[in-house]
Amino acid sequence: MTPPEALPTAHIAVDHYSAVHLAAETARTVAGRCGLPGALPDQAAVIASELAGNLANHATSGSLFIQPLPLGGGMEIVAADHGPGIGALQQCLADGYTTSNTLGSGLGAVKRIATDFTIRTQPGTGTLVCARLTEPEATPPAGQEVGAICLPADREQLSGDAYAVVDQGTVRTAVVVDGLGHGPQAAEAAQTAIRSFHRAPDLPLPELLTALHRALRRTRGAAVGLLRLHPGRAEYTGIGNVRVLTLTPLDVSHRLSGQPGIAGLNMTAPQVRAFPLPHGATAVLHSDGIDQRWAQSPSPFVRRLPPLLLAASIAHSHRLTRDDATMLAARPSQRLP
Repeated sequence: MTPPEALPTAHIAVDHYSAVHLAAETARTVAGRCGLPGALPDQAAVIASELAGNLANHATSGSLFIQPLPLGGGMEIVAADHGPGIGALQQCLADGYTTSNTLGSGLGAVKRIATDFTIRTQPGTGTLVCARLTEPEATPPAGQEVGAICLPADREQLSGDAYAVVDQGTVRTAVVVDGLGHGPQAAEAAQTAIRSFHRAPDLPLPELLTALHRALRRTRGAAVGLLRLHPGRAEYTGIGNVRVLTLTPLDVSHRLSGQPGIAGLNMTAPQVRAFPLPHGATAVLHSDGIDQRWAQSPSPFVRRLPPLLLAASIAHSHRLTRDDATMLAARPSQRLP
């Protein structure tokens, strides 16, 4: 599978109904960039229009996140809000049910059109929806169990952060890169690291981090976090302020950050730290553009979110807009060895 482009997530703040058209056009553009054929770009536009329309009509502080799937093979549209939640969820998911005059027929139409559809809602807290689209013959994305959001700092077009995820059998390896500062030079550093990562993502983590360090020598440098997930356990190594932790329905644990230094400039010998990853636990990797206080006491609703919604939820609520921000959440690969 061709790796997805390491581009920032398209973020649309839905604070007015005029955002619906922008959401539809953005989704159509991203679908084309992902190579989705035929009517799929138009279907992506319908999904984005429906979700944006729901946010404009019923929610507060709503956002759409539109991007290629983290593991490639399609695209996703994620809606997050701090609205009233949905009380009669099953009724709202009935195809044809709508409370507004949008292009389709409400959440039921989104569920019908999408290859994979996930929704979580809680009255008084808000609603999160992820709709994924792939080519008809592609492997369904339901088992990917990966969510990621990468946003540039306000007033920046390029993100100095980047991420990538690669599956090899039952082993899943992820990287989050935070280029020093922000803007074009930080983005160049981040993209250099991602290209190096894709050349040999199966290397032992110390060797992989060393390879990224060498690749970054002609850049301004970056913080790097590498996470490798196996069934039941995880390994982490990093340099700089990229944090990792695990989240279960009961608690947050294994809070780690990288060794002091800057990849590409100065780095001590990489150290790998291993920790257990119980069934159903989610490993989280994020840059310092995400306020670390989110993990002090997340609500039971947040702790139970699947990875594809967890990343959007935290980025939506805890992003520091003055800096590039990346949030990646993942569980071990479900593929057979």
